[in-house]
Amino acid sequence: MSFLAIDVGNTRLKWALYDKPAVDARLLAHGVQFLENIETLAEGDWSRIAAPTQVLGCVVAGEAVKRRVIEQLELWDVTPQWVVSSAAEAGLVNGYDHPSRLGSDRWVAMIGARQRLIARGQRSPCVLVMVGTAVTVEAIDADGRFLGGIILPGHGIMLRALESGTAGLHVPTGEVRDFPTNTSDALTSGGTFAIAGAVQRMVDNLRHHSGQEPTCIMTGGAGWKMAPSMTVKSELVESLIFDGLLAIAHHRFGAVPVA
Repeated sequence: MSFLAIDVGNTRLKWALYDKPAVDARLLAHGVQFLENIETLAEGDWSRIAAPTQVLGCVVAGEAVKRRVIEQLELWDVTPQWVVSSAAEAGLVNGYDHPSRLGSDRWVAMIGARQRLIARGQRSPCVLVMVGTAVTVEAIDADGRFLGGIILPGHGIMLRALESGTAGLHVPTGEVRDFPTNTSDALTSGGTFAIAGAVQRMVDNLRHHSGQEPTCIMTGGAGWKMAPSMTVKSELVESLIFDGLLAIAHHRFGAVPVA
């Protein structure tokens, strides 16, 4: 009973094939494809793997891209399911005012973070940071309730906004410095410190709210760039979306629900 997990972001589609839809599943194969090359999957990467029994995906790139993915999945006789944020699933309760309006990637990643804590017997509040085109910082209490989160621009958006609004500002990417002495370093350091400061503020808020020290987990394509500049101890987990999809699949398809 193999399981295919699909994560469709704003620039790339990532996929992973597991031996079963469960949190302890074994990884069989994985790959990544830029969105402009989705049409190569059925005759390329996916033609070389066994047909999955179940498919579960998370899409933030929009309906048009999802339809293109579905067309490629016609390679197999399987009907994919797609994650839509809900009031509760797989051990996480959604505290958003309108639960279905929460981005599915945020929801899946939080479920993955929650499952990671459960797996190691850790009962603590959690701050989840996703660093990509945009940056999200989420707060989850020790009982598995999503309290709320913030959204801010990623490095690229910050730099493009400054370039478009400031005459003559077209400089190469610089380095993160404690005391920048050139414009390139000043821009890179400013964006990095803005993100690190937002995370620090959310950690402080959650600590004050819960009376416990939060665990901070970071994920996303640009997470590795942020990790050295974080002011709070954080764990970098590249596979968090897949961890969340496995937890949801375990809940939906597996014999035993996630605690």
